[in-house]
Amino acid sequence: MLGLLIVLLFIATALCAAWIAPYDPVATSWSAVRKAPSAAHLLGTDELGRDVLSRVIWGARASLMAGLVSVCISMLLGVPIGLLAGYVGGWLDGVISRLTDAMLAVPFLILAIALAAFLGPSLTNAMVAIGVSATPIFIRLTRAQVLTVKVEDYVEAARAVGNPHWRIALRHVLPNVLPPLIVQATLAVAAAVIAEASLSFLGLGQQPPAPSWGSMLNTAKNYVDNAPWMAVWPGLSIFLLVLSFNLLGDGLRDALDPRHK
Repeated sequence: MLGLLIVLLFIATALCAAWIAPYDPVATSWSAVRKAPSAAHLLGTDELGRDVLSRVIWGARASLMAGLVSVCISMLLGVPIGLLAGYVGGWLDGVISRLTDAMLAVPFLILAIALAAFLGPSLTNAMVAIGVSATPIFIRLTRAQVLTVKVEDYVEAARAVGNPHWRIALRHVLPNVLPPLIVQATLAVAAAVIAEASLSFLGLGQQPPAPSWGSMLNTAKNYVDNAPWMAVWPGLSIFLLVLSFNLLGDGLRDALDPRHK
């Protein structure tokens, strides 16, 4: 519940950024360059005099959008393919499984960086790259769950009364494999947030001057000695958001999986 509360707080912050941010996140002020936290700027300012609090608030939009959209892309690609492989089986299952193993052999972040570099630096391309890179996880999980569910008695009964295969797969198999997929999606959002921050840190995600926690850290690394607040707040935001999604995923697993009760 604590994880859910923090996630909802970040979502509310991102949605209401235009109303709660005290300053324009891209407005510069040469008279306020790298100022320490004060009453005027609660979290200090950056190397161009921009308010760090405002940029952290607006940066939540990029991180949450990257996490949620990329996981939706992964599920839209991975779940149907995994369902097809697990239900049909045979040579099709073998081909899909081997291709999935080949993609899983490449580290997730390395594959995302390669795809983002190929597509070009932007937040949209970063979300696509992260979504495609996380797809094999959902393919494998969906296939494993389908292999277990499709031999259950209720599926055999549905087949015995003459239901077509597509109806059995969509009506009887898919709803019963969703709980572990929901848990995996929650945990995948946390990984996607880190991946987006990493891509932005490398210049492959959200492009300046638009605020992003990863790009803020990339800039802050040059001023850690004399302006540590530039790195502390975006780094702490990433830590809290990822931790809360992991806590939420653990809670959902306990709630949806009877074996963990």
